[in-house]
Amino acid sequence: MRVLGIETSCDETGVAIYDSQLGLLANQLHSQARLHDAYGGVVPELASRDHVRRITPLLAAAMDEAGLQRGDIDGVGYTAGPGLIGALLVGASFGRSLGYAWRVPAVAVHHMEAHLLAVNLEEDPPDYPFLALLVSGGHTQLLQVRAAGDYTLLGESLDDAAGEAFDKTAKLLGLGYPGGPQVSALAQRGRAGRYRLPRPMTDRPGLDFSFSGLKTAVALVVKDLADDDEQARADVACAFVDAVVDTLTIKCARAIRQTGITRLVAAGGVSANRQLREKLTAMAADSGGRIFYPRPEFCTDNGAMIAYTGYVKLSAGASQPLAFAAYPRWPL
Repeated sequence: MRVLGIETSCDETGVAIYDSQLGLLANQLHSQARLHDAYGGVVPELASRDHVRRITPLLAAAMDEAGLQRGDIDGVGYTAGPGLIGALLVGASFGRSLGYAWRVPAVAVHHMEAHLLAVNLEEDPPDYPFLALLVSGGHTQLLQVRAAGDYTLLGESLDDAAGEAFDKTAKLLGLGYPGGPQVSALAQRGRAGRYRLPRPMTDRPGLDFSFSGLKTAVALVVKDLADDDEQARADVACAFVDAVVDTLTIKCARAIRQTGITRLVAAGGVSANRQLREKLTAMAADSGGRIFYPRPEFCTDNGAMIAYTGYVKLSAGASQPLAFAAYPRWPL
């Protein structure tokens, strides 16, 4: 089965083709980072318009990359949520229309489920069951995964997600968009230990997260910094990254102890962070387990994970009616 995947949930337009026998045949992606950088964050209307401009050329490029014609496609998967409603509607209407025009089934894909299943694009995916840490711009969640489509939510952020905290900290430090990679790069030049920031909700039981207080703690430190003190800014970035990484690692270790499941998947944009990967890998080894990651290009939003998840759903018999919908909020 060959499945076309379409991703337009936020500020990346992705089109990919997954073959159940041969693996990933094409993966085309356009990032809007430069478009939104001048505004310090994503402007929804600009994002939607850019998806409209990019999606047809990316489809043509993906078909050329794979060496396929439209008759070679057996199904379409498209991101239906969660995300920016205008952006989602571009991909959902395009994907459902392609399915109708090409006379193949089309299926709505949950964006966070696709992040979770992206690890199966790797050569050595984990066996079920496993735990999953999903850390993206808008979500921080811990799940128990028994099989594809069989998930139990163990904990989630009660306010800001880790990715949102990265972006807000970037603004406080005067960095550009996207904030996460820039904060991480600045932290590499920082000196550990100069500032001590809280590890939210690690001093109480449970697996939920909260990062709004950490953002506030950063703001209180930053307001006392001299404008030209670059080293101090790097030290704050270092302290912030350490706090986020420690918090996520502590909660994952707690989930392993509570469930007895020692296989852990970390996925989503923040999971590409080098410090987080190092800390989680060491924690998993100490717990007698193993951690699995998608490669970095499959951590951020992409069409490949949508194509694969679409294949999983279509092979299980899922399909969508001609009427389609998009869901800015959509529980996993």
